[in-house]
Amino acid sequence: MTSIDQQLEALLAEGRQRLLQYIQHKVSDPQGAEDILQNSLLKALQAAPGLRSREKLVPWFYRIVQHAIVDAQRQRAREQRIHQAYMAEQEAIPHEDATLICECFRALLPSLKEAYRLLIEKIDLEGEDPREVAQQLGITRNNLHVRLHRARRLLRERLEALCTACTTPDHSDCRC
Repeated sequence: MTSIDQQLEALLAEGRQRLLQYIQHKVSDPQGAEDILQNSLLKALQAAPGLRSREKLVPWFYRIVQHAIVDAQRQRAREQRIHQAYMAEQEAIPHEDATLICECFRALLPSLKEAYRLLIEKIDLEGEDPREVAQQLGITRNNLHVRLHRARRLLRERLEALCTACTTPDHSDCRC
């Protein structure tokens, strides 16, 4: 272990709690702050051999932490956008109106990838809870929301291309 590695370890051991408090203040999520700190420590230890000066150690590490905070905030914003898009889609097709869905919809459903078809059937047509579906499939809720959004978008595009004869927005008089 080099001198810089030892100095970095000592610095981090002394200031861990202070760093964690700093990160918690920036992200307001204790678990997220701990994850950011751990990722920053890992990056710092991996990059430490390239650092030559102890004077640059503290600002260098804080720069790593700051970049990790920004990355975490971007990731959280991305997840919120996905969640909002998912919620908007949930409101777009009320479950009570599922019987009014155009027959073209049912005909196109099997043309989707199996994973997409399954999500639409379970969540949109059968009304299953997305959390339970995510657990059944062994995926995160965020991943489920992304997949469901993609499945709905693909189905909508195919439906719009195929079904042009419906005269009402709810497709209750479909003649395709």
